[in-house]
Amino acid sequence: MRLKPQSPSRNPSDRLLILASASPRRRELLAALGIPFRCQAAAIDETPRPGEAPEELVRRLSLEKARAVARTAPEAHVLGADTIVVHEGAILGKPASPEEAKAMLRALRAGAHEVLSAITLWRGREPPLQRLSRSVVWMRAYSDEEIADYVASGDPLDKAGAYAIQHPRFQPVSRWEGCYAGIMGLPLAEVAALLREAGWPLPEAIAPRCRAAIQGPCCQE
Repeated sequence: MRLKPQSPSRNPSDRLLILASASPRRRELLAALGIPFRCQAAAIDETPRPGEAPEELVRRLSLEKARAVARTAPEAHVLGADTIVVHEGAILGKPASPEEAKAMLRALRAGAHEVLSAITLWRGREPPLQRLSRSVVWMRAYSDEEIADYVASGDPLDKAGAYAIQHPRFQPVSRWEGCYAGIMGLPLAEVAALLREAGWPLPEAIAPRCRAAIQGPCCQE
C-alpha cells in the first residue's frame, strides 16, 4: 500500500514579519532576535475612549496597529506594540507640546508610576495573539532646569510620559522593577514568547540578546 504524501505545512518563518511601528527603539530591539522583518508605521487614532481603563487602552491600540498594517499585507505576520505611562490613575501618552511634556515630567518627578506595554501578533485568518508587560518606575528628583534642557532637545515629544529611560544625559529614572525593554517600548522576552507560540523558530536564550540590544540589564524580578 502506498501512502499518500502529505503537503508540507507552511513554517511561520517563511512568512514576512512586519513591525507595525516607525520607532527606532522598537526596530533595534526586535532586530536583536535575529529574524528578518520590515517596519511599517500604523496610522490609527490613539485617543482613549471614555471610561477606558489603561490596560484596555494599551491592548486595544496594539491590536489596532497590527490590524491596520495587516490590511495592506494579509499574508504577513504583523507585530503591533503600544506603551503608556499610568500615574495616579491617569494615562500619560505622548505630549502634544513642550509645555505638556514639562508638566508630565514635573508630575512624575521623585515618585513612582506604572508602564504598560502591550504587543499583538496578527496572523492573517488565525486569531491574533497578545501579551502585556507591566513595570514600575521610580523617577529621581531632577530639577526644573534639567526638565527645560531635556524638553528643549525634542526627545520627550514622541515618548509616552515624555521621557526615555535610556536617555544618556537626562537619566530620569532612579530604579525600576519589571522589563527595561518594555519600558523602552517593546518587551523583548514577551515578543519572543509570542512568536514561539505562533511557531517561529527562535533561540532559547533571549536575555543575552536583550541585554546587548539595550546595553544593560533587561529585567529585574
